[in-house]
Amino acid sequence: MSLPADFHNHSCLSPCGSLDLSPRLLVDTAAARGLKVLALTDHNSSLNCPAFATLCARRGIIPVYGMEATTNEEIHVLCLFTGLAACLAFNDYAYSILTPFPNNPEKTGDQVYVDEEDNILGEVEYYLVSPLDLSVDDIGAKAAEYGGIVIPAHVDRAAFSMFSQLGAVVAGPWAAVECTRIPPAAMGGGSVSAPLDTLGYPLITSSDAHYPEHIARRPFELDIEAEELQPGGPGTEADMAALARALEKRPRR
Repeated sequence: MSLPADFHNHSCLSPCGSLDLSPRLLVDTAAARGLKVLALTDHNSSLNCPAFATLCARRGIIPVYGMEATTNEEIHVLCLFTGLAACLAFNDYAYSILTPFPNNPEKTGDQVYVDEEDNILGEVEYYLVSPLDLSVDDIGAKAAEYGGIVIPAHVDRAAFSMFSQLGAVVAGPWAAVECTRIPPAAMGGGSVSAPLDTLGYPLITSSDAHYPEHIARRPFELDIEAEELQPGGPGTEADMAALARALEKRPRR
């Protein structure tokens, strides 16, 4: 059996997304559209993951927690965790090395974190789209210190990707590589320029949802039984080793 999954989604915490896209709307819509495994990955922050955890338990979705980190090369990398406490610890670390540029909500967008009923709990001071003081060479090892895995995001896009910043997918401790289509192609000037060499890593697609209409637009199939991925049963944390094994089964080209 395979589980429909999506590992790249934003919420009202990401300033470039919709303020309407609360964790509750994300989870409710994902459930209605048949997703079984879902990650919340706001830019450089995981502060909406506690509400997300509660909501996933209510709707029978297996949660994956994380963020879309921006390295100092301005490459986007998904940092994913199956433990909420570990994810929040990594969140604190990431914020400590975030470029301290104050956010201006009127110009760059709101950055609010909320509870499971959409009540605003607070707003993040620093602009979350700024880069972390952490390189693409080091982000995998740092996430692993907290029990996480890393997946380079949208590598076939013309901005904030390995291709756009480095000209190629580079080797690293990647559990998978995210692309907008399989097989992926490098994008240049708005048109396909050449096949993209993803070095044989497992490939996934994800929705990169910033607005409600984006939810579940590009899910992928995770080849695993729900009981293996979530051995403690509904409402418990997923098993990271099982998740990594399932990703190993994904297509590689």
